[in-house]
Amino acid sequence: MLYVLAVHFFLISLIAFGGASAVLPEMHRFLVENLHLISDRDFIALNALAQAAPGPNVQIVAMYGFQVAGLSGAVVSMLAMCGPTSMLAILVESFGKRHSGTAWHKLIRRALAPLTVGLVLATGYMLSIGAARMGDSGTRPLALTAVAVGVAMSRRLSPIALIAIGCVLGAAGLI
Repeated sequence: MLYVLAVHFFLISLIAFGGASAVLPEMHRFLVENLHLISDRDFIALNALAQAAPGPNVQIVAMYGFQVAGLSGAVVSMLAMCGPTSMLAILVESFGKRHSGTAWHKLIRRALAPLTVGLVLATGYMLSIGAARMGDSGTRPLALTAVAVGVAMSRRLSPIALIAIGCVLGAAGLI
Protein backbone atom coordinates (compact mmCIF):
# COMPACT_ATOMS: atom_id res chain seq x y z
CA MET A 1 0.00 0.00 0.00
CA LEU A 2 2.87 2.39 0.74
CA TYR A 3 4.22 1.93 -2.78
CA VAL A 4 0.79 2.72 -4.27
CA LEU A 5 0.52 5.89 -2.14
CA ALA A 6 4.04 6.98 -3.04
CA VAL A 7 3.58 6.52 -6.78
CA HIS A 8 0.20 8.20 -6.91
CA PHE A 9 1.10 11.20 -4.77
CA PHE A 10 4.32 11.66 -6.75
CA LEU A 11 2.39 11.67 -10.03
CA ILE A 12 -0.29 14.11 -8.90
CA SER A 13 2.35 16.39 -7.39
CA LEU A 14 3.58 17.02 -10.94
CA ILE A 15 0.30 18.76 -11.83
CA ALA A 16 -0.34 20.50 -8.50
CA PHE A 17 0.27 24.01 -9.84
CA GLY A 18 -2.21 25.50 -7.39
CA GLY A 19 -0.87 23.52 -4.45
CA ALA A 20 -2.26 20.36 -2.90
CA SER A 21 -5.79 21.77 -2.82
CA ALA A 22 -5.77 22.05 -6.60
CA VAL A 23 -5.46 18.27 -7.00
CA LEU A 24 -8.04 17.28 -4.38
CA PRO A 25 -10.39 15.93 -7.08
CA GLU A 26 -7.69 13.52 -8.20
CA MET A 27 -6.95 12.53 -4.60
CA HIS A 28 -10.67 11.91 -4.13
CA ARG A 29 -10.89 9.82 -7.28
CA PHE A 30 -7.90 7.75 -6.19
CA LEU A 31 -8.62 7.33 -2.46
CA VAL A 32 -12.43 7.27 -2.37
CA GLU A 33 -13.79 6.26 -5.76
CA ASN A 34 -11.17 3.87 -7.17
CA LEU A 35 -9.52 2.13 -4.21
CA HIS A 36 -12.17 2.80 -1.52
CA LEU A 37 -9.45 3.47 1.04
CA ILE A 38 -11.30 6.41 2.63
CA SER A 39 -15.01 7.14 2.81
CA ASP A 40 -16.47 10.28 1.27
CA ARG A 41 -17.30 11.55 4.76
CA ASP A 42 -13.73 10.97 6.03
CA PHE A 43 -12.23 12.59 2.93
CA ILE A 44 -14.23 15.79 3.43
CA ALA A 45 -13.78 15.80 7.22
CA LEU A 46 -10.00 15.45 6.88
CA ASN A 47 -9.94 18.22 4.29
CA ALA A 48 -11.92 20.51 6.61
CA LEU A 49 -9.56 19.70 9.47
CA ALA A 50 -6.49 20.42 7.32
CA GLN A 51 -7.97 23.74 6.19
CA ALA A 52 -8.77 24.76 9.77
CA ALA A 53 -5.36 23.76 11.15
CA PRO A 54 -2.48 26.22 10.93
CA GLY A 55 0.15 25.41 8.36
CA PRO A 56 0.36 24.73 4.65
CA ASN A 57 -2.50 23.14 2.71
CA VAL A 58 -0.25 20.25 1.70
CA GLN A 59 -0.66 18.78 5.18
CA ILE A 60 -3.84 17.21 3.82
CA VAL A 61 -1.63 14.68 2.01
CA ALA A 62 -0.14 13.52 5.32
CA MET A 63 -3.61 13.25 6.83
CA TYR A 64 -4.86 11.09 3.97
CA GLY A 65 -1.70 8.97 4.11
CA PHE A 66 -2.13 8.53 7.86
CA GLN A 67 -5.78 7.54 7.44
CA VAL A 68 -4.78 4.87 4.90
CA ALA A 69 -1.54 3.46 6.36
CA GLY A 70 -0.75 5.09 9.69
CA LEU A 71 2.41 7.06 10.40
CA SER A 72 4.39 5.41 7.60
CA GLY A 73 1.59 6.30 5.17
CA ALA A 74 1.75 9.94 6.28
CA VAL A 75 5.53 10.14 5.86
CA VAL A 76 5.60 8.35 2.50
CA SER A 77 2.72 10.42 1.11
CA MET A 78 4.32 13.73 2.13
CA LEU A 79 7.75 12.79 0.81
CA ALA A 80 6.24 11.65 -2.49
CA MET A 81 4.17 14.81 -2.83
CA CYS A 82 6.80 17.33 -1.76
CA GLY A 83 10.29 15.90 -2.26
CA PRO A 84 10.71 15.42 -6.01
CA THR A 85 8.58 18.41 -6.97
CA SER A 86 10.52 20.67 -4.61
CA MET A 87 13.69 19.74 -6.46
CA LEU A 88 11.93 20.26 -9.79
CA ALA A 89 10.68 23.69 -8.65
CA ILE A 90 14.21 24.73 -7.70
CA LEU A 91 15.52 23.66 -11.10
CA VAL A 92 12.70 25.36 -13.00
CA GLU A 93 13.09 28.58 -11.02
CA SER A 94 16.83 28.60 -11.62
CA PHE A 95 16.27 28.03 -15.34
CA GLY A 96 13.44 30.58 -15.36
CA LYS A 97 15.59 33.33 -13.90
CA ARG A 98 18.03 32.98 -16.78
CA HIS A 99 15.24 33.17 -19.35
CA SER A 100 12.73 35.47 -17.65
CA GLY A 101 12.67 38.02 -20.46
CA THR A 102 11.96 35.59 -23.27
CA ALA A 103 8.57 35.34 -24.95
CA TRP A 104 8.20 31.59 -24.33
CA HIS A 105 8.85 32.03 -20.60
CA LYS A 106 6.20 34.74 -20.31
CA LEU A 107 3.77 32.58 -22.30
CA ILE A 108 4.26 29.57 -20.03
CA ARG A 109 3.77 31.67 -16.91
CA ARG A 110 0.54 33.17 -18.31
CA ALA A 111 -0.69 29.71 -19.35
CA LEU A 112 -0.27 28.29 -15.85
CA ALA A 113 -2.71 30.79 -14.29
CA PRO A 114 -5.88 29.46 -15.98
CA LEU A 115 -4.72 25.91 -15.36
CA THR A 116 -4.43 26.65 -11.65
CA VAL A 117 -7.81 28.39 -11.54
CA GLY A 118 -9.41 25.42 -13.30
CA LEU A 119 -7.91 22.95 -10.85
CA VAL A 120 -9.07 25.00 -7.87
CA LEU A 121 -12.59 25.34 -9.32
CA ALA A 122 -12.69 21.57 -9.85
CA THR A 123 -11.76 21.15 -6.19
CA GLY A 124 -14.63 23.39 -5.07
CA TYR A 125 -17.03 21.46 -7.29
CA MET A 126 -15.83 18.07 -5.99
CA LEU A 127 -16.10 19.14 -2.34
CA SER A 128 -19.58 20.59 -2.94
CA ILE A 129 -20.78 17.40 -4.58
CA GLY A 130 -19.28 15.38 -1.72
CA ALA A 131 -21.11 17.54 0.82
CA ALA A 132 -24.35 17.02 -1.09
CA ARG A 133 -23.78 13.24 -1.02
CA MET A 134 -23.27 13.37 2.75
CA GLY A 135 -26.89 14.26 3.28
CA ASP A 136 -27.10 17.98 2.68
CA SER A 137 -30.15 19.06 0.73
CA GLY A 138 -29.64 18.47 -3.00
CA THR A 139 -27.55 21.00 -4.85
CA ARG A 140 -27.39 23.55 -2.04
CA PRO A 141 -23.64 23.07 -1.38
CA LEU A 142 -22.90 23.52 -5.07
CA ALA A 143 -25.08 26.63 -5.23
CA LEU A 144 -23.36 28.12 -2.17
CA THR A 145 -19.97 27.39 -3.71
CA ALA A 146 -21.03 29.06 -6.96
CA VAL A 147 -22.24 32.14 -5.07
CA ALA A 148 -18.96 32.35 -3.12
CA VAL A 149 -16.92 32.03 -6.33
CA GLY A 150 -19.07 34.67 -8.02
CA VAL A 151 -18.68 37.10 -5.12
CA ALA A 152 -14.93 36.47 -4.90
CA MET A 153 -14.47 37.07 -8.62
CA SER A 154 -16.72 40.12 -8.93
CA ARG A 155 -15.58 42.01 -5.83
CA ARG A 156 -12.32 42.65 -4.11
CA LEU A 157 -13.41 40.64 -1.08
CA SER A 158 -10.89 38.52 0.76
CA PRO A 159 -11.55 34.76 0.81
CA ILE A 160 -11.13 35.01 4.59
CA ALA A 161 -14.11 37.36 4.70
CA LEU A 162 -16.18 34.85 2.72
CA ILE A 163 -15.17 32.08 5.10
CA ALA A 164 -16.10 34.27 8.09
CA ILE A 165 -19.49 35.07 6.51
CA GLY A 166 -20.06 31.34 5.91
CA CYS A 167 -19.16 30.57 9.53
CA VAL A 168 -21.57 33.17 10.89
CA LEU A 169 -24.39 32.01 8.59
CA GLY A 170 -23.69 28.38 9.49
CA ALA A 171 -23.61 29.09 13.23
CA ALA A 172 -26.91 30.95 12.90
CA GLY A 173 -28.39 27.89 11.17
CA LEU A 174 -29.08 29.78 7.97
CA ILE A 175 -26.97 27.50 5.79
